[in-house]
Amino acid sequence: MNYLPLFHNLHGRTAVLIGGGDVALRKARLLADAGAVLRVVAPAITGELAVLAGAAGECRQRSYQAGDLAGAALVVAATNQPELNRLVYAEATARGLPVNVVDTPALCSVIFPAIVDRSPLLIAVSSGGDAPVLARLVRARLEAWIPAAYGQLAGLARHFRARVKAALPDFRQRRIFWEEVFQGEIAERVFSGQNGAARQLLEAKLSGRPGQAAAGGEVYLVGAGPGDPDLLTFRALRLMQQADVVLYDRLVAPAILALCRRDVDRLYVGKRRAEHALPQAQINQQLVSLARQGKRVLRLKGGDPFIFGRGGEEIESLAAEGIPFQVVPGITAASGCAAYAGIPLTHRDYAQSVRFITGHLKDGSCDLPWQELSSPGQTLVFYMGLVGLPLICQQLMAHGRTAETPAALIEQGTTPRQRVFAGTLADLPARVQQHEVHAPTLLIIGEVVRLREQLAWFEGQPVA
Repeated sequence: MNYLPLFHNLHGRTAVLIGGGDVALRKARLLADAGAVLRVVAPAITGELAVLAGAAGECRQRSYQAGDLAGAALVVAATNQPELNRLVYAEATARGLPVNVVDTPALCSVIFPAIVDRSPLLIAVSSGGDAPVLARLVRARLEAWIPAAYGQLAGLARHFRARVKAALPDFRQRRIFWEEVFQGEIAERVFSGQNGAARQLLEAKLSGRPGQAAAGGEVYLVGAGPGDPDLLTFRALRLMQQADVVLYDRLVAPAILALCRRDVDRLYVGKRRAEHALPQAQINQQLVSLARQGKRVLRLKGGDPFIFGRGGEEIESLAAEGIPFQVVPGITAASGCAAYAGIPLTHRDYAQSVRFITGHLKDGSCDLPWQELSSPGQTLVFYMGLVGLPLICQQLMAHGRTAETPAALIEQGTTPRQRVFAGTLADLPARVQQHEVHAPTLLIIGEVVRLREQLAWFEGQPVA
């Protein structure tokens, strides 16, 4: 081990920063965040650095002089002058001060790590100066893996730490207690933003009273996005990894389902037009029943659960039965498929509004406010519009949209099997009929479709 990792308390202590450029500014931000009193020494100091140093210390806008290190707790040299950097290192070492010369490991008694900040929880990653880019990449992976709310969880533990220590004098008991807190229902409440409920559960656990966590399981209503696994949110991935059972529909791509725990129980409850593997009422009841068995239930839905995903109907049932739940939004098909097809849904020159419309209603009809939908300057996005495509185009033309209005049907959007069929209201149905097209599809109508010829970027899309 070339370096011993230590965390330095700089609150209220002086950190001397030699240099006034962009590199010095980056170090100054870190030092200021750590509570240091800055002393910046340089003949020229950038505006932002001068403001930062003025608010958290002082600026000495001149060349470095003997005595500038007096009273320092840490010294950082961030100049492009090797001789000056060596001088600062020598004087700091002579004074017994920790010193860092940026990008010069041989002149460092301390180095800056890549930091994952979940204050009060901090994680430092270092390659000892040998591969700083690699250290940053590792930090990026940790950023993706560790929820932002870990800091709040650590803060909650700090509030209860003394009480837990008094109630559980045995170290092993305390370790088990905190492991259960950090890996169970209390932590999940913090992650979902329910800090008050987390505090109540922790109070109940500490006092030996059964809390809500012991009453049953919980349901995670998670949007899986339009198909590309890379479009999942961090929270979605975390909940997918801890669920005991998953109920999924046919719009959830196999690659996304594979990201769930390997031992999770999988229940298919898919629906397609006029064909339901399980009626919606039974799905609602199954969510309630599984949660009451104490299970963590993942309801995984394609796109976003609150945009034509019946998510509202499902959590209505959960709320009525008193079942805890949380909702994780997903990238809806309109956003994902349009982006991958190179079609901006709004554009100052073409469309100032966008409307999301379902291609068929609950009763199977397609009775829509066609006159409103025919207004210019808007983009129309039809979900589940494949079967009704001829009728939709016909009605829009009948109510004022020109036959030359651009339109595009996107099949299997955001996946390697994506196909885009582009045309106009007049000819798109015939174009689509020439190919074997299957749901899921998305229909986009409006002048913005013209832009796809120059903006299409997704390599996996054959152009029809």
